[in-house]
Amino acid sequence: MKKHYLIFTFMLLPVLSQAQVIGPQDPSIDKFNTIRQNSVSTIAAFGDTVWISPALNRNIENAAEWYYPENAEEVVNGIGRVFSLSLAEDTVVTGLGFSAEGPGGSVPAGYGFYTSIDGGENWTFHDFPLDPDPPTTCDPGSSNYDPSCDITFQYGGETYTRIRTTVSEQSPPYAIDFNGDVILVSAWASGLLRSTDFGATWKRIILPPSDVINFSPDNTYEWNSQYDSQSINRYDPRGDNNLFGFGVLIDSQERVWFGSAGGINISENALTAPTDSVSWNRVRFDNSPDGLLGDWIIAIKEDPQTKRIWLTNWIAEQPQKQGVVYTDDGGETFTQVLIGERINDIGFKDGYVFAAGDNGLFISEDGGNSWIKSPQIKSPNTIIKSSAQYFAVASTTERVWVGTDDGIASTDDYGFSWEITRVDFPLTGGNRYEPDARNVNTYAYPNPFSPTIHKLVRIKFEVEAQGNVRVRVFDLGMNLVREIENNSFASGIYEAVWDGYDGKGRKVANAPYIYIIETESGQINGKILLAD
Repeated sequence: MKKHYLIFTFMLLPVLSQAQVIGPQDPSIDKFNTIRQNSVSTIAAFGDTVWISPALNRNIENAAEWYYPENAEEVVNGIGRVFSLSLAEDTVVTGLGFSAEGPGGSVPAGYGFYTSIDGGENWTFHDFPLDPDPPTTCDPGSSNYDPSCDITFQYGGETYTRIRTTVSEQSPPYAIDFNGDVILVSAWASGLLRSTDFGATWKRIILPPSDVINFSPDNTYEWNSQYDSQSINRYDPRGDNNLFGFGVLIDSQERVWFGSAGGINISENALTAPTDSVSWNRVRFDNSPDGLLGDWIIAIKEDPQTKRIWLTNWIAEQPQKQGVVYTDDGGETFTQVLIGERINDIGFKDGYVFAAGDNGLFISEDGGNSWIKSPQIKSPNTIIKSSAQYFAVASTTERVWVGTDDGIASTDDYGFSWEITRVDFPLTGGNRYEPDARNVNTYAYPNPFSPTIHKLVRIKFEVEAQGNVRVRVFDLGMNLVREIENNSFASGIYEAVWDGYDGKGRKVANAPYIYIIETESGQINGKILLAD
């Protein structure tokens, strides 16, 4: 039995206030080719190149400008957005999804896949795979189960039925990986999909029922599903959490790891075996000190140096816990770390491990034995808000890249200093996504602003000549609400940030507010609508 002791240490650095001016940024580097949005949930890297969601932007060697995928029509002008990415040299494979509107609101859906074999200059699109419509004799509303409404499949010489999937709602491609021409996709309600011809055609890989640990074609199985009051042997994720997919990894030994809502599934032959012969070993939460922390396996990553496999665990039900586990023995035993933290992704760089979570970024410099929580990330000219969620981590040759809901942070010294990339919308000239925007001398975003949702509003402006700068917020009666700054600044582009509180620390009421910026060149002003 493994015991693991964690040592948490915290760096005591000055905390940036929630009302201040940050900058400057040289006006000459306002970038037309910027990222599409500040919330970046997926990042992948290979060599000196990093790719990000949702708009398939690319950066090489930390360049000032970001690549715009001119030929990826489904992303540029369509509704497809990047949900997952996997890379090799000059090869990009990405799973696209979208938000579909339904009676109960929006739900994530699968859209298709893009592949490129020339570094993203040209793209091939493949539709999301769906089953054919049922025969006209099928009566889905019948009180008696009608197997003609379903799809039959073979496994181990036996014939089974599974639910027919004719719509892509609830099947977003949460994770993707590939080896040669074989692509594997974890697509929530569609489970595990496999293409052996680089995305042209797809088949579903059969997964074990939730009560089975060793799954092979030598035995027969039952997937318990309910149809009205009838219990039937039907492959249906609505009756079995192990058929819902979150994560997938093809490791350096060509084993396949599939993370479900019912544990981790490990296969020695899922890359190459016929779909009726894929075998699995399954591990689920058993409350042991060397087992999983929880059954929801979200991200699965392999440390390229140690070959250690890392899994992020979320809670499916009590008494499960959130956190991270890793295994050095192919899933026989696990070491538990960051217990209690909801971690979204894991990344590696030169022996360091980075864990991106809802509660911040955690860094280990000794392979996971001890951890620190990074303080609020700041760069010389901007900040990541203190309440930011951290979604994704990847490493290029020289840098670690971290995706948050407030921009991208990158570091070349393991987190001691940072550069921050956020949507660059210049005061003049617009950007790639709004090239015809009108010229302004200041603007505030987001606007309307909710302190509860957004935490900060940012006010962008330019100081044309060095001198004193005063930034204040007033109500419509021109009563002072908050003085953000009154100090001397060099010329450049700046952002003032305000958290929606007055000078006495009280949250202000929902209403329009006026901000006034006084510089040596004159006075400019704008309006913020606070709506919480």
